[in-house]
Amino acid sequence: MKKGILAVIVLIVLAVVFGSWYVRTNNTLVDMKGQATKQWANVESSYQRRSDLIGNLVKTVQGAGDFEQLVLKEVTEARAKATSNNIDPTNITQAQLNQFQQAQTGLTSALSRLLATIERYPDLKASQNFLELQSQLEGTENRINVERNRFNDIAGEYNIKIQKIPTNIIASIANFDPLALFSSNPGAENAPDVNFDFN
Repeated sequence: MKKGILAVIVLIVLAVVFGSWYVRTNNTLVDMKGQATKQWANVESSYQRRSDLIGNLVKTVQGAGDFEQLVLKEVTEARAKATSNNIDPTNITQAQLNQFQQAQTGLTSALSRLLATIERYPDLKASQNFLELQSQLEGTENRINVERNRFNDIAGEYNIKIQKIPTNIIASIANFDPLALFSSNPGAENAPDVNFDFN
């Protein structure tokens, strides 16, 4: 009879130890995923700021009157496409992130064409409003890069944690899936070809 009681006590102690380990590990994973989700909101906020600035930049350029409407249309369409792309931060897949990045790259490309075209309009380039918006846009691009890097750091730590033994057992049971990370655009590892021949 004493062996039976001892066995029950050992089982209860093991259950309490395992249960408390499970709860502690699960809570850690919830916290880590929550931090990654919060950081994703910062990434989106930075992209939203850029979108807002681009809208103001386009309005400023439209005030120039004879500015090329095709370039403005491309920027406006790229901005609409970039802002319509929504991602569920609790379930970021690589495919979703690639689609998001592709839309943002399209906007960056259209914006680059706009800024290159502006070089032909000295009055617009000298506009204080335009210069201020351009400066804010450059700062926002830097902020986007910082927020994306922070997201990658936080999501990367979470991804590593859910793959380590024995945490991977709880991650598997509680459906903690890896988060996708930002990566460079294809070809970004190559130096850009710069050509100063304007003829």
